[in-house]
Amino acid sequence: MKNRTKLVAAVVVTAAVAIPGTAFAATHAFRPEPTQAHSFVTGDTPSIADGVAIGKNVAWYKSSGLGPAARNTAPGASAEERYIPTDVFPGGELPDGVTLTEAQGINALARIGENLNKAGLSYDDVVSMRVFLQNPKGEEKMDFAGWNRAYRQFFANTNLSTGKAIDVSLGSATVAPMVVNGARPSRFALEVENLPVDGWLVEVEVDAVYPR
Repeated sequence: MKNRTKLVAAVVVTAAVAIPGTAFAATHAFRPEPTQAHSFVTGDTPSIADGVAIGKNVAWYKSSGLGPAARNTAPGASAEERYIPTDVFPGGELPDGVTLTEAQGINALARIGENLNKAGLSYDDVVSMRVFLQNPKGEEKMDFAGWNRAYRQFFANTNLSTGKAIDVSLGSATVAPMVVNGARPSRFALEVENLPVDGWLVEVEVDAVYPR
């Protein structure tokens, strides 16, 4: 594995509770209460938050980085295809427009959900996220669009004004989200030259805040 890491995309930050960012910018009047976590969002349907402010006495959880689990045992599956979640895509067959990064992203985020559940948390408690993406074999760049489709299956898929779920993309199709969740974590995404497991295209780690 090479040591060099390529910084290709730094992707913005997120939020869960809408608090106007500009209202406090000039005076710096806003400070989170010691037991509060405030996410800053812009608009009703953003994919991520502008940022999150966490009080000094907030209980929070930091996950390890998780990639997808090797669930596809179909004969002839490549190293990357082994990480297609067969509970979502039976037989490892991907529907029209679904990419390997998208499938692996769904797999990795499902594992994140299991990880959170063990800690007594859920997806809607996530306040920040770091994403590492490797370009698929034969491709020059990471598949950021595929990752984003996977992400919105689990996050940022409600209208914050109405609370209603928003249909999301799964490859070329439009579907109901796998997990309805209004949380918009702060987030960055980087393309890296190599992830630590052969065949991984996605690795994710999150921070989550325990409800008061």
